[in-house]
Amino acid sequence: MPANLSLTYKKLLERNKSFALLGSAEAIVNWDMETMMPPKAINLRSEQLALLSEIHHKMSTAPVTGKLLNSMLKHREYESLSEVEKRNVHLMKKNYDEQTKLPSKLVTAIAKQQAISINTWKKAKAQKNFALFKPELEKLVALNKQAADILMKVKQTKTPYDALIDIYEPKMSSQTITKVFVELQQGLEDLLKKIESQKQPDVTILQQPVAAEKQKEIAKLLMQTLGYETPPSPTAGGRLDETEHPFTTGYYDDVRITTHYHTDNFASSVFSVLHETGHALYEQGLPQEWKYRPVGSGCSMGIHESQSRLYENIIGRSREFWTTVFPQMKNSANPSLANLDQEKFLRAVNAVKPSKIRIEADEVTYNLHIIIRFQIENDLFAGKIKVDELPQVWNQKYKDTLGMKIENDSEGVMQDTHWASGLYGYFPTYALGNIYTGQIINSLTKQEPTWRGELETGNLTPVREWLAANVYRYGNLYDPADLVKKATGTPMTVKPYLVYLEEKCGSLYGF
Repeated sequence: MPANLSLTYKKLLERNKSFALLGSAEAIVNWDMETMMPPKAINLRSEQLALLSEIHHKMSTAPVTGKLLNSMLKHREYESLSEVEKRNVHLMKKNYDEQTKLPSKLVTAIAKQQAISINTWKKAKAQKNFALFKPELEKLVALNKQAADILMKVKQTKTPYDALIDIYEPKMSSQTITKVFVELQQGLEDLLKKIESQKQPDVTILQQPVAAEKQKEIAKLLMQTLGYETPPSPTAGGRLDETEHPFTTGYYDDVRITTHYHTDNFASSVFSVLHETGHALYEQGLPQEWKYRPVGSGCSMGIHESQSRLYENIIGRSREFWTTVFPQMKNSANPSLANLDQEKFLRAVNAVKPSKIRIEADEVTYNLHIIIRFQIENDLFAGKIKVDELPQVWNQKYKDTLGMKIENDSEGVMQDTHWASGLYGYFPTYALGNIYTGQIINSLTKQEPTWRGELETGNLTPVREWLAANVYRYGNLYDPADLVKKATGTPMTVKPYLVYLEEKCGSLYGF
C-alpha cells in the first residue's frame, strides 16, 4: 500500500478504535442499568446514555471521517487494497453515510427514551398494566419511525422496516424473510400435526424446586463445560449476573451474560445460560488481530443467534451432551435433583407443546413466536396497526397461530424487552439464526462425522474448532448471506433445519 494511502487508512482505523471503545463503554453502562443500578437512578441514567449516544454520534459523523473516507476511495491505488482493508473502508463508509443523515437530536432522543421505556416496561410488566407502558412505547416507536424513514433513503431499502432490519441483518429484506418464513411455517405446522397424535412426555418433572444458589452452581458447570470463563478465574473474560430478561453484551475481552432464576423451573436458567454462552463464545472467538477494526465484529444478529441457538438446542438438548453433564448437574444441585431421571429429563426438555412465552418455547414452536413478532413489526412500521392496538393484534395471532389464549399483557405483548429497548427489526434474526444452524450442523456433520460421539465423552473440541475455522474467523468480513454460503457451501435454505427437526422429533416421539 502506498505510504500516503497507508497513512490515511491508519487514521481511519484509529478513529474506528475510538468508536469501538466508546461503544463498549456504552454497552457496560446499559449492562449496569439492567443488573446493578438502583431504581432511583433511572433519570440520571437516561441522561448519561443520551450524552454518550450524542458523543458517539458526533464522533461517527465528524467531517474528518468523511474526508479520510473520500481520500481513500478516490485514491488511484485503492484497488490495490486487500479484501480485509476494503471491507474495513466499506463498513466505515456505510456507518458514516447512515449516521450523518440522522440528526443528533433524534439520536439522543432515542437513547434517552429507550432508558425510560425499559424502566417503565419493567413496572408495567410487574403490574400487568399495558396502559402504563403504552405512552412511552408510543414515543419510542414514533422516534424510530423517524429514523427508519431517514435510513430507508440512505440504505436504499424498499420500506422503512427494511432499513431497521438491515441494522441487525445487513442486506436482508422483509420480502425475503416473508418468503422464507412462509416455507418455515408450513414445514413446522406439518411437523406439529405428526407430534400432536403422539404421547407427550411428563414436563412437570422440571418444576421441582431448586434454590437460586443451586442453580448458580449448575450455571457455573455449564459455562465451564462450554469453555466460557468467569471469576475467580484469573483469565476470565466474562461474568454471569441475574436480570429480568437474559442477554449478552460486551466486546472481546469483556463479554458478559445474564440469566433469570425461577425456583420452580430450573430448566429455564439452564437453557438461557447455554444460549447466552453461545453468544459470548462467538464474541470472544472473533480474530484478536481484528480487534477495534470494523471487520472485527459479529457479522449479524442472525449469525449471532445461530451460535446461541446451536449451543442451546442442537448441542444443549442433545442426548450426547447430557451423557456426561447430567450426573454433574445433579451433583451441583444436590440434593434438589436427586430423584431426577436422565431419560425423563431429556424427553421433558425436548417436549414439543405450544406455549405463551417465547423464551420458554420448544425448538419447533419457538419459530412461530418469532414469525408472529415479525408480522406485527412489519405492520406496525407500515402504518397498518397502531401501538394501542398491539395487545389485541398480539392476542389474536397467538390464538390463530399457537392456539393460545393470552390472559394478560405481561404474558402477551409485554413479555419481551425488545420493543421497550427499541430493537425493532431484531426479532426475525432469531428464526433466521435457527435456519442457519440447520445448514451449519449439516456441514459440520459432513466434515466432522464423529463430533456427536466426541460430545458424548464431554469433548466439544471438534465443534469449537469447526466454528472457529468456518464462522468466527471471518468476523464481519462478509454480509450474512455470503458468510452462510462460505461456511456451509449453500445459500440460505430452510430445508436442513426442517430435516433436523423432523429427524429429532421422529426419534423422540416415535414416528
